[in-house]
Amino acid sequence: MGDITTEHDIALLVDQFYDAVVLDEILAPFFLRIDFTHHKPKMIDFWSFVLLDKPGYTTNIFDKHAAMNLTAQALTRWTDLFEQTVRRLFSGEKAESAILRAKTIAWTFKEKMHLE
Repeated sequence: MGDITTEHDIALLVDQFYDAVVLDEILAPFFLRIDFTHHKPKMIDFWSFVLLDKPGYTTNIFDKHAAMNLTAQALTRWTDLFEQTVRRLFSGEKAESAILRAKTIAWTFKEKMHLE
């Protein structure tokens, strides 16, 4: 099992993660109206920006997700599922960085939305 090193790796991570999200009893209701054909490429761009320093991603992720009315439980589950997906697919510095970044995002969302 190698580390996350390419945009192809990130696409695999995003695909596998969202495949699990739509089946998850806690997260699925929040993602019912998401057009994944449109959403996944944006998430690949985001994680490529974060992990591979690929330029170009400028969208504010908080603003995009605030309207979803996420709960603290959903954000915790999102983090747990993301970490499980990363650990199942990858091992290394970038994989650990992805997990840390996801936890930071969830914490920030919880703080901004005054959850927990």
